[in-house]
Amino acid sequence: MTKRYLDYLDQLEAEAIHIMREVAGQFEKPALLFSGGKDSITLVRLAEKAFRPGKFPFPLVHIDTGHNFPEAIRYRDELAERLGEKLIVRNVEDTIKRKSLSEPKGRYASRNALQTHTLLETIEEFGFDACIGGARRDEEKARAKERIFSVRDEFGQWDPKRQRPELWNIYNGRVHKGENVRVFPISNWTELDVWNYIKREEIELPNIYYTHERECLVRDGKLMAWSDFIFQEPDDVVVKKQVRFRTVGDMTCTAAVESIAHDIDGVIAEILESKISERGATRIDDKLSETAMEDRKKGGYF
Repeated sequence: MTKRYLDYLDQLEAEAIHIMREVAGQFEKPALLFSGGKDSITLVRLAEKAFRPGKFPFPLVHIDTGHNFPEAIRYRDELAERLGEKLIVRNVEDTIKRKSLSEPKGRYASRNALQTHTLLETIEEFGFDACIGGARRDEEKARAKERIFSVRDEFGQWDPKRQRPELWNIYNGRVHKGENVRVFPISNWTELDVWNYIKREEIELPNIYYTHERECLVRDGKLMAWSDFIFQEPDDVVVKKQVRFRTVGDMTCTAAVESIAHDIDGVIAEILESKISERGATRIDDKLSETAMEDRKKGGYF
């Protein structure tokens, strides 16, 4: 009898589908955090494979800062409508007004950290006990510390010392009332794995992931997409460049990279040549301190 061996993408896919089904089986009110970025788009495809022809056992949830790339927002809405799945959007702007929060000012001003307030409010509003996210361990050192089932306390805070062992792919979703679990089905994937999977599955992405001409503000050696949200100093220079985005967050904290990659094969070729991780190359908010990401996560961030 001929034996069939799974290739590495099949193995990663099978693991992620298993994790999603564990979430559906262990939690009463899960949600899938969906921003219109490539990692959350990959999660949606995995959810389709895990639960179709039925409906997803969770809604799609987006915490919208109001400073997102319009291309990603359009894709978010179109995909949710095409799939016929429930999309819940909560806006950071509303939280700022309701709680009279102070917005960051100056050169590196961003609403990125303020998302935490809106996320925790949304979890409380809907009673979500698990939130599925697209974080991966290769992205950043704080991510590498996190388990696939990452327990947050009743205040939404993450404590690395409270992480549970996950031997033999056994995931413990038991939590006390008020606690929450963040779940990362593609934690073991790399940026290259995600792109190879997108290629294999022929997944459509927002066009900002491929080369295009854009006005960029050159700041600290990085190319920031010019927008009304970015604080501009008198000596800032705005130039037109052929760029793409390796990761998509707020326009205020996500830099582009120069690129000639018009298609998936071109992107994969550039990733193979790159010596810097996608967040290392593009995320301004991770550069504010050595522990910027970990500090945000301890406060309740994604």
